[in-house]
Amino acid sequence: MRTETTKTNREECPDCGRKAKRVGTSTLRALLKDELARKFLAGDRPCCNVAGNGDTDCSPVSDAAGWRFCESQDCDVVYFCETDDRAFTKSQLRVAVGIKEKTGQRPLCYCFGHSIASIKEELRTKGRSDAPDDIRAKMKDPGCRCEVENPSGSCCLGNVAKGIKAAQDELGVDGSDLKQAAGSAGPPSNRGELIAKAGTVVSAIMASACCWLPLTLLAMGVSGAGIASALEAYRPYFMVVTFGFLGAAFYYTYRPRKAAAGAGHACRGPAATSIADCCASANQGRFSILALNKVMLWVVTVMGVAFLLFPSYAGTLLGGDSEAVTENMNQTVVSIEGMTCEGCSAIVAKTIRSVPGVLAVDINYSEAQAVVGTKIGCPIPKNEIQTALQQVGYSGKFVDSD
Repeated sequence: MRTETTKTNREECPDCGRKAKRVGTSTLRALLKDELARKFLAGDRPCCNVAGNGDTDCSPVSDAAGWRFCESQDCDVVYFCETDDRAFTKSQLRVAVGIKEKTGQRPLCYCFGHSIASIKEELRTKGRSDAPDDIRAKMKDPGCRCEVENPSGSCCLGNVAKGIKAAQDELGVDGSDLKQAAGSAGPPSNRGELIAKAGTVVSAIMASACCWLPLTLLAMGVSGAGIASALEAYRPYFMVVTFGFLGAAFYYTYRPRKAAAGAGHACRGPAATSIADCCASANQGRFSILALNKVMLWVVTVMGVAFLLFPSYAGTLLGGDSEAVTENMNQTVVSIEGMTCEGCSAIVAKTIRSVPGVLAVDINYSEAQAVVGTKIGCPIPKNEIQTALQQVGYSGKFVDSD
């Protein structure tokens, strides 16, 4: 009976036992010292098949065949073979493997020249590191060469984020000050966006204060008609400020983001899975935050418009007189002073309607007049109406009566 055994490819480093990521042979060819690279190339020939018509069909050997990269700082091995005992150490590479070092320059981004040393200098001079944003922008133009420049053969952004944290720890810098720089998954600073959104709501509230503030004061038993008149004069300015803040909020939320464009760039190299691991979480976090910001913007927009238009529908919310003035009533016209919005007209109507002997009230806000209806044959309670209006902060003058 024939027994077949299957040899499992090795994934753990033979020196430190840490699980390693696969790397393409093109990375080894580019970064091993010349004599080793030549030996390595000798066994990496294309596979050629001769067709029946004599033509030769050549295709290269798969670039992801049988090698892994160990990033542990606890061992000297950089590359090892999955199927045999071949391995290459740090001294056999043409470049320093920054993520395997604990001191010195420790290069992180081999395409654009960022290292832990350069990041520490940024932290000292600026209090932050712009390395992730710089890398994302340059990944788009002119593009990266991670496959043949970075010993890991994959995107460096994940290592740069770790490098910023390491530089921060070595300098003893508070992480809260560097959260934006170190977090490659975070969007650009949104302080301006938050200020614009908050400003939109606050200015819209102030633009409608001539209506809601007197109503609030009246509910507390305080006359607010004088305040309403003063605020009404500033309403146009608050409206302009509201739309200015709202425009700024839309700009900050929907403006093109250089970092997002760079992060979406597909790094060259055979280790597609590693690159996805490096960039996908950043993209996912960033886009989810952007989506939340857009939702917040539209909520702010609705709130702002609702406050701006509050004087227009306040009367409807408060409710008008249940009965209109008819020809079967004794009618008189009162000129009202102090009304600044529809909310005021509702207050005036309710106030006059509460006077004994008044059957109905019709308010003409545009003409600042109230038509009061009483029972035919009964005197119009003029003094009582004027007193009631004065108690809520308005004044009335009778101009006509039937």
